[in-house]
Order: sequence, then structure tokens, then C-alpha cells
Amino acid sequence: MKEALPEYARDIKLNLGGLINASPLSEQQLWGAVVAVALASPAGEGSAELVEEGRRRLSDAAFAGAKAAAAVMAMNNIYYRAKHLLADAGAGEYADIPARLRMNVIATRQGVEKADFELWCVVVSAVNGCGSCLAAHERELRSAGMSTTQIHEGLRIAAVVHAACATLASEEALTGV
Repeated sequence: MKEALPEYARDIKLNLGGLINASPLSEQQLWGAVVAVALASPAGEGSAELVEEGRRRLSDAAFAGAKAAAAVMAMNNIYYRAKHLLADAGAGEYADIPARLRMNVIATRQGVEKADFELWCVVVSAVNGCGSCLAAHERELRSAGMSTTQIHEGLRIAAVVHAACATLASEEALTGV
């Protein structure tokens, strides 16, 4: 994937290598975050390659957990970001209405550790720009004992992996390759 990034995205290429080669996260946390972000990013060869690499590096349960985090947060990030934006615009009456959205996977976590699943929820929420979800899942990570450094690394993964996937998807669209 790094070789496919164009020269104008050299910083992304360098940052991608740095993330993968030196992380304070466990292998499962790192690759689960990469998979979750790739699934939350524009589809293309880059995101598909990262998901496939994550598939090789993760257990079946962790791979399913990363995919589940990406899926449930795709739904939750839209819903909770919209409620937050409406409240900011003066429409606070939506705050007390129950979501009535199924999100059982947050409790079951596909059988992975709570901290790992919560980290994957944070990275997807960062990509999708949902402040409410970021704050809620960051609190859960803190209560699970994750450090600021580890959470920060998740944010770096979200930024760099999303940028790499978006850049490659744009290049594919522009060149037809």
C-alpha cells in the first residue's frame, strides 16, 4: 500500500510506516484499529489491502470485532452526531428521546476485550467526526485502564490510515486504475 501512495502523499507514506512499526498498542489493538478505520474510509484497493492484512494478523474473533465496531459506529456516529448538532442549534428536545437503535454488539464485543473494542469504536468515531461518541468511548477506555498514550495512538491510526485510504481512493477515481 505504501508504494501505491503518490509522491504528493509522501508524509502519509512515512507516517503509515511509523504507525505499523512502532506502536504502544498490542498487535490486536493495532490491527483491529487499522481494519476498523479502513472499513470506515473510502472503499478502494488501499482499504481492501489493509483489511486483508488485518485479517491475516488477527484472530477470527478480533477481526469480527473490528468489523462490528466499524459497522455499529457507522450507525451510532450519524445518530449521536445529529442529536448533538441539533442540540447545539437550539433543538434540545431530541436529547431525551431514546435512540431505539439496536447496538447489542457493544455489550458482547464479538468476544474481544472491552478495551480493544472500545478503542476500535474511538478510531471509527474520530474518522466519522462524532464528538459525543468519541467522548463516551474515551471514558470507557479510561475506565478499562488504557493510557493517554495508547488512546492517542488510536487517533494517529485513524488520521493516517484514513488519509492513506482516501488518497488512494481518489487516485483510483482520477486515473480509473
